[in-house]
Amino acid sequence: MFPQQFNSRLLPWLALVSQLPFGANDKLDNLVATLLTVGSPTLAAYSLALTVLNGRWVARRFASSTYPNTRNAVRILSRLQQAPLRVVSEGPLLPSLVVLSENDEWWAELVVWLDSTYTWSISAAASVAWVIVAYIFTVADAFSTDPTDTTIYATGEAIGSAWIWLLSIVVGWLQISPNCDSVRLDQAVNRANRMAYVAGALPDDRPKRACDVASEYAVSLAVGPGDVLRRDEGCTVPIFNYARFLSWVDAVETVAGAFDAASENARQHRPVSGPWVQEKKPSPRLHEENRTGCEIQVEKYCIGKGESLDHRRTAWGPNVWSMMLIASLLAITLQWGTLGGAVLTQWFTPTTGMSD
Repeated sequence: MFPQQFNSRLLPWLALVSQLPFGANDKLDNLVATLLTVGSPTLAAYSLALTVLNGRWVARRFASSTYPNTRNAVRILSRLQQAPLRVVSEGPLLPSLVVLSENDEWWAELVVWLDSTYTWSISAAASVAWVIVAYIFTVADAFSTDPTDTTIYATGEAIGSAWIWLLSIVVGWLQISPNCDSVRLDQAVNRANRMAYVAGALPDDRPKRACDVASEYAVSLAVGPGDVLRRDEGCTVPIFNYARFLSWVDAVETVAGAFDAASENARQHRPVSGPWVQEKKPSPRLHEENRTGCEIQVEKYCIGKGESLDHRRTAWGPNVWSMMLIASLLAITLQWGTLGGAVLTQWFTPTTGMSD
């Protein structure tokens, strides 16, 4: 009886665990992530809910920006939720990345290189279908039991109810398609940074490659070596998105502040330097001459009057508490809505033997 119930009711769920997203360099981190997901459905659902809420929030945050590359910025920041994102707010690096037309290729190429590798596949669809069919048969078997039969035996509803949350987690990550391959993420950002330009020091200087004049980049992925307290933040497995939430929001706010200021200046027909140059034909695009300037000019262009890139940010960032609360409620509801039903089912099923 036990082998039959294990193969038909528990084995499909265990096979579904293999469809969880992984991608850390350290295999032990992947194992820890698996154990965390199976052992703490609330944490897994919390990180998933935060990821969904973050994606919606970052799109709304950039909704008022009309500067070139805004759409690419939204897609890049959303896809870097699985990485320890760092944005340098001081100096000309970020303003140059936002303003200079030479950096258009940086934004366009990084979007392509961050394409997700974790998405729906035949094996994933087969695993999900196997679990759904097995659960349907389990429920149908429970309702097909003869009520006049005095023999009491477990039909597996408790097992199915206890694991149904895993189906939601797996399907959720498959829909989001997170890019959690640490090697691919590092390669994508490093390749893009080799294409980044920074404004010249003098008005007549041409933009130069950032790698030739600076030891850091405006956007990078980094966690300090030996930083044990931030180990979870550096692990690219999506279940650890909870550890990157605050730092990610801070990075998004820094980039969004630069785009907001640049967009407002462009709407007022204020160029980075010199007179405003209008396109000969009506076009929403900005003329390249309006996006040219030296370090000081691009820095001023990306901040409001009397402000800095950090001016509008609080220590926690906007909407942080509301997103944390909503994600927590969704996670708790998912866990106890499924495990609670499993507990009640098992509680009201009398024990008749070790096999049942």
